[in-house]
Order: sequence, then C-alpha cells, then structure tokens
Amino acid sequence: MSDLDLSLTPNQEVILSALRFRKRYGLEIMEAIEKSGGKQIRFNSLYPNLKKLEQKGFVKSEWGKEAPEQHTGARRKYYRITSNGMKALETKQQLLENVAYWMSEPEGV
Repeated sequence: MSDLDLSLTPNQEVILSALRFRKRYGLEIMEAIEKSGGKQIRFNSLYPNLKKLEQKGFVKSEWGKEAPEQHTGARRKYYRITSNGMKALETKQQLLENVAYWMSEPEGV
C-alpha cells in the first residue's frame, strides 16, 4: 500500500471536484462550487486549501497567458488536478459510497 496521504477535508474535496474536468482560476473555482449548489468558499479559505493541495501534489498551478486584469493588474493563476489528486478524490468518494452501502451483520451470525 502507498504511503501517500490521500486524506481530504470537505473543502479540499469540493475544490478538487471543481478541477476534475478542467483547469480553473480561483474566482472560477469559487463560482463553480457556489453556482452548483455547494456552500460558499471565500478567498481566505480557498487559497490556503489550494496551497495545501499543491504541497500534497494534488494540484498544479500555472500563470495564465492572458493580459493582466485591467482594473487590478493581476494575472490569473490556473489550477489543475493531478493524477494523485484524482486518486485522492476517488478514494474519498469510494469511502463515502462504502459508508452509504454498509450494513451491519445480523446479530447471532
């Protein structure tokens, strides 16, 4: 068995889910979560979680090639899920499915 820590917090799980099929920048991640019916994640939670996910090797980031935003001068930083991030997400989802289908053994068996 691998020594890779695949544990995820609920916020990390939903962030990885937002990155499952495409790379996104921070505001787009927040909008994807909120507009899909998830709870609102604010910047002060999103970016520390993205940093932790990047440190664990679950996401990679890169600066966008578009021109900096006109009003703030900021460039977009895009995040994408890695194969280890997909593994962590699938492991978490499998755990949740196992819990949902778990049944206790009948007594006396």
